[in-house]
Amino acid sequence: MPIVTLGLTPVFLDSDIVLVRQIEGHLTARLGRPVQVVKRRTYREVTSLLVAGQLDAAWICGYPFIQHREALDILAVPLYRGAPLYRSYVITRADRAAATLAELRGDIHAFSDPDSNSGFLVTSAMLADAGTTPGAFFARSLFTHGHRNVIRAVAAGLAQSGSVDGYVWDVMAELEPALVGATRIVQASAPMGFPPFATARGADPALREALRQALLTMAATADGRAILATLRLDGFVPGSPALFDDIAALSRRARAAG
Repeated sequence: MPIVTLGLTPVFLDSDIVLVRQIEGHLTARLGRPVQVVKRRTYREVTSLLVAGQLDAAWICGYPFIQHREALDILAVPLYRGAPLYRSYVITRADRAAATLAELRGDIHAFSDPDSNSGFLVTSAMLADAGTTPGAFFARSLFTHGHRNVIRAVAAGLAQSGSVDGYVWDVMAELEPALVGATRIVQASAPMGFPPFATARGADPALREALRQALLTMAATADGRAILATLRLDGFVPGSPALFDDIAALSRRARAAG
């Protein structure tokens, strides 16, 4: 029986092998087919595999979704604290006095990934609104390829500030309070569509619907609830492309600034 492949981008659970195996086991039981999680270092690698039909589905960021909106369909969107929304945080060290993004000019700044909404695009759009770009505003920037790594870089002083997924920062504050406690939020974005699960438009309709139902009903089973509890999620909702219109607007603002 063909293996169902599910792509994951680098998020806070990146190194959690036990959780990955739980996800594989739960979806295998629900679909009646073996499921394999496929991880790659960058968002672009996962998105490229998904668009090319080399993955059956993937948990991607809203920014790649709007970049490839014509090629992708939403399976489901996670519910976080009761809504399919999250925020981006600009963070710095806890012992620093900076209170606004403007005060971070000249920093070494840690981004997550060039295709990350919360870990790159949001900050780029905010700087565009101020008439500048990351390259002109920061002394230097770097990509850590993981939101957890952004937090680590700022906490350790490898970067003076960073752009991070607010959901990841909030969850890591609970799981690793000493690490996250060395950082603090300078600025939070408005709520935006939570990173969705998606499939390519050409995916098998029966498999697509089976995957959608497995996600939407995850909270109905004990092992599904255990996975959701680990992820600090409430469940999944169908979602719609309109949920990501704000991210599309951020992309236009950032592109306009060059």
